Amino acid sequence: MMPIPLPTSPGPWSVPEFPQLPRLVLEPTMSRDGIFDGAWWPRSNHILAELPDMLTALGAHLGRIIRVGLDTAAWDGVPRSIAVNGLVIRINWFSGSDATISVTRGFQDHFLLLVVPPRTDPETASSAMTAAAETGNHTPAAELLLC
Repeated sequence: MMPIPLPTSPGPWSVPEFPQLPRLVLEPTMSRDGIFDGAWWPRSNHILAELPDMLTALGAHLGRIIRVGLDTAAWDGVPRSIAVNGLVIRINWFSGSDATISVTRGFQDHFLLLVVPPRTDPETASSAMTAAAETGNHTPAAELLLC
């Protein structure tokens, strides 16, 4: 059977643009032995556009998320809470660590993700995300992002 050729330019047959899946990778064993439990590479600094899809994907792996902690200087328009899939998730603000985001399920069950800046080149982003998701990773965020 011959493959059907795909059009190289949009035409009347094109479909509406679908939302892209979040660029998210988790440490596969979830052993919690390293600094990071995974990495996230958002497409922009617009937290209201980026966070819902990431939390939906992350919640599928971790369960119900109740709180997110992030550095407000790294994001545009950070609210105090956000509704995701009918659940309200509180957003805590802190400063000084724009390369991380913490996610909490339950009262004391925290996960820390490396946040790769949106405009990072794909090779550096891939390398940093892979390293952050390695079991037993102990490389600080600043070093991972220099790759």
